[in-house]
Amino acid sequence: MEQTEMQKPQNLEDLIQILHQIFANDKIDVDEVQTLLESYQSDPREWLKYAKFDQYRYTRNLVDEGNGKFNLMILCWGEGHGSSVHDHAGSHCFLKMLQGQLKETLFNWPEAEKKELTKKNEAILQEYQCTYISDSIGLHRVENVSHTEVAVSLHLYSPPFDSCSCFDQRTGHKKKVRVTFSSKYGEKVPLAKAVSQENN
Repeated sequence: MEQTEMQKPQNLEDLIQILHQIFANDKIDVDEVQTLLESYQSDPREWLKYAKFDQYRYTRNLVDEGNGKFNLMILCWGEGHGSSVHDHAGSHCFLKMLQGQLKETLFNWPEAEKKELTKKNEAILQEYQCTYISDSIGLHRVENVSHTEVAVSLHLYSPPFDSCSCFDQRTGHKKKVRVTFSSKYGEKVPLAKAVSQENN
């Protein structure tokens, strides 16, 4: 089958439609999805309605459920907000910066209990940059290290998941946590349903 040239999304709605087409197949081409996300030109007027900030923690805001094949969401990071070290529950995870910068720290999986996690790599993700991680690559932590600027990132997970494992960096101790949404489709979720947000 010939590869057709990928469409370039004109806006966020267009991006979502193309993602639905890509994920209609059962096989995921990581490079194809990453190239598509990279080609999306971030326009705050399109995603601002999904960008819900919280004073105390970063937020996970659902944009599209992708027919059950993927979740597309916008994460909002206040100054100094960060995730714990976590896995991705066997899913593909794509991250694209929409605004600001985030620091991503990659870790190796713990070799044994009660042993400090070893760092693989550290990178500052710049505005418009796109990155990818899966459990075969390792664990990661994402944080907004700025004390003056907020950050906004677009995330795609396939398949979607509602729990993942978080790790203590010093001991490698693992615990399972539920992941929830702060808002869905631009509407805030009642607080009781949006308590544990340990992954990204």
